[in-house]
Amino acid sequence: MNNILQVISLRKNFGGVVALDGLSFEIGDGQLKSIIGPNGAGKTTLFNIISGIYPPSSGRVRFRGKDIARLAPHIVAKRGISRTFQNLQLFGNMTVLENVMVGRHCRTKVGFLRSALKFPGALKEEKNTVAAAMELLDFVGLADSAGRDAGTLPFGKQRLVEIARALGTEPKLLLLDEPTSGLNVRETEEAGQLIQRIRDTGKTVVVVEHDMSLVMGISEEVLVLDHGRRIAEGPPREVQKHPEVLRVYLGEDVPHAEGAQS
Repeated sequence: MNNILQVISLRKNFGGVVALDGLSFEIGDGQLKSIIGPNGAGKTTLFNIISGIYPPSSGRVRFRGKDIARLAPHIVAKRGISRTFQNLQLFGNMTVLENVMVGRHCRTKVGFLRSALKFPGALKEEKNTVAAAMELLDFVGLADSAGRDAGTLPFGKQRLVEIARALGTEPKLLLLDEPTSGLNVRETEEAGQLIQRIRDTGKTVVVVEHDMSLVMGISEEVLVLDHGRRIAEGPPREVQKHPEVLRVYLGEDVPHAEGAQS
């Protein structure tokens, strides 16, 4: 399997606080990988660097062979990386359809002025954008809610809108930051099925998640972080038994846990 993303010796400092401490790992093209770890492990900071929100203090992020570590977020999105956020970032007063259309913006070619003046090319592109957005809403099960204001939807459905919007950028790599946060058991189960369906379309998916049953059920590989460092990485069943993971999550004093790495 070819690697679509390589994180190399990544470090991020916030003043005297080290959020990422020389982190290195790879993600295979078409893989579904989860990143777990206790609060403060550096998971969201990692996503923020990959997506261009933060620059790293040092180290590199290579996407499809090219360094993207200090590119602006909109350039990263154009290169083929999209993400969702732990805290919902929807436009509540815009319709569900309009929210997803916003995600299509980086793939449109007609400028704002031509679009505002309703040039023929702009009208055709707008029609195509609406059709593509509706297709994505159908994919996540929200086609019937296209005309509703996003802010009026139940929380679980708002999560789906954000995923549909992220898919609107046509990403090669999709980063999902705690996609089941605030969801009930049934919604979490359905979210897991959706994530697998997204992977089955050929996209690479990376999930930061606290729900261990979901992580172990959908992931091909799991990366475990603690204090900005990798402490374990591999298939879910192997990671579950890793001494350092047991120590971090369960506080167990496991023999030979000291210094164990994967």
